[in-house]
Amino acid sequence: MKGKSIILAGGSGGIGAAVAEWVASRGAIPVIGCFHNPDRANELAERLKSRYDLPVPVVVGDVLDADVRRQLIETASARGELYGLVPLVGEPARVPIEAATEDDFLDSMRINFVAPMLLARDFVASVQGIGGIGSVGSVGSVGSNVSHDASVVLVSTMQAVGVFPGSTLYAAPKAALIHAMKILAHQWGGSGRIRVNTVAPGVTTSGMASKSVESGKYSPFIENDVITRFGDAVDVARAIGLFLEPDNYVTGQLLTVDGGLTLRK
Repeated sequence: MKGKSIILAGGSGGIGAAVAEWVASRGAIPVIGCFHNPDRANELAERLKSRYDLPVPVVVGDVLDADVRRQLIETASARGELYGLVPLVGEPARVPIEAATEDDFLDSMRINFVAPMLLARDFVASVQGIGGIGSVGSVGSVGSNVSHDASVVLVSTMQAVGVFPGSTLYAAPKAALIHAMKILAHQWGGSGRIRVNTVAPGVTTSGMASKSVESGKYSPFIENDVITRFGDAVDVARAIGLFLEPDNYVTGQLLTVDGGLTLRK
């Protein structure tokens, strides 16, 4: 992993911070993208710089903006071999379908599906050294420091795997990520060069599920022995790290990290 750069868009939160720690601990350079909380992102960057003696750049902005995507890719390419992408962007979209407006549907789709897809497209085209960021079709090279091998790890949710009433607005775009991953793993995987996989976290004590855990919403899963404990950020980071390993032989696969919840609920 040494000398490789890995873009972590939305990478300053609980799961993102754990992935950044995993990346830095292996000598790779985490490039942290954030939108809502730059102070938290900068604090994480300073902590990792001090602990691992690595540059940890922070890029602030919305990845729906082509200029922000360009900045993330250019920053990563300048720091090391452009190798990994983990888009951790997303919003829970806790609006029941009965009350949802057209804007609610479109907002969730843009944030939870379109944003990571655009970033993945731009990243892969840059790795392949084709096109130009922001163009229609291929989006590509930001310089000569590009690699033909790369790993993209999309982040979905257990709600896209199991059936959870009330989750339509959030689960549907996240389920679309899973199918898109399979298409892109086939499309971009010639000679095994670019691997695309997806991790689907279950109920975790950090990230978007943390408030639901604190509210007791998921307590019955523990009380009824459906799962023995809630997950944490490190559980998810380990799974993402598996797919990021340069010698990994897996592509086009979904790994659900939920303690078996979706099997037993």
